[in-house]
Amino acid sequence: MTDAVRTDTQPPQASDQYVQSLARGLAVIRAFDADRPVMTLTEVAGQTGLTRATARRFLHTLVELGYVRTDGKTFALTAQVLQLGYAYLSGLSLPQLAQPHLEELSLKLGESTSAAVLDGTDIAYIARVTTRRIMTIGITVGTRFPAYATSMGRVLLAHLPAPALEEYLAAADIRPLTPRALGTVPQLLAELEAVRAQGWCLLDQELELGLMSVAAPVFDGPKAVAAVNVSLQAQSVAAQPDPKAYLASVAEEITATAKLISADLTARG
Repeated sequence: MTDAVRTDTQPPQASDQYVQSLARGLAVIRAFDADRPVMTLTEVAGQTGLTRATARRFLHTLVELGYVRTDGKTFALTAQVLQLGYAYLSGLSLPQLAQPHLEELSLKLGESTSAAVLDGTDIAYIARVTTRRIMTIGITVGTRFPAYATSMGRVLLAHLPAPALEEYLAAADIRPLTPRALGTVPQLLAELEAVRAQGWCLLDQELELGLMSVAAPVFDGPKAVAAVNVSLQAQSVAAQPDPKAYLASVAEEITATAKLISADLTARG
């Protein structure tokens, strides 16, 4: 049975500046995906709506250029195709790389998401997707909070080299900000060790009563360069059928998002 033609690989001719051969070549590349990593000539033609002869010319051109490999019967993309996206990724800043991932996670969970970096003894927000205001202080890009009192700050502190962490502890004014908060250096160090071991941080009403958050680190190579989090209302979490299981699922989602952003940073080079 022949697959239906994929209309998303056939952009319309918008003007006399439209180069049909380029569009067809890109359609051939886009025909390969996770469901069809390897295809025959007939399958490529069916997926793109091209004739077999035309599909053959584009495929063998892509083989010559190194974007496609063939065993004589089937065709598959090579890793060189990734270079087509490197130029785009290399021009993006960390906030630009993080934003679409934060938007997707926010849509999935229905909660606000953020990204921040360590700046002195504070974290500074570099990206944010807001669903509703859950703090008395509005958070925007550029907002700063003491790193030790935030989930994103703690995952970043947890991955600092020992000398840098010692320097931070000497400079920071560590004290409890709410009745639920830790407020001593030994308590903080124990918490950072636990965060480092589990790979994410849960903050339970230590920055502001009623506010919880879950954060995970974003890596550029071996270095944690940023953190991402999900903000939660403590009351909403408590209303879940199984709050502990719910928080574990949120931790899994934020960790996965952090890994996707880390992968984009690695691809950016």
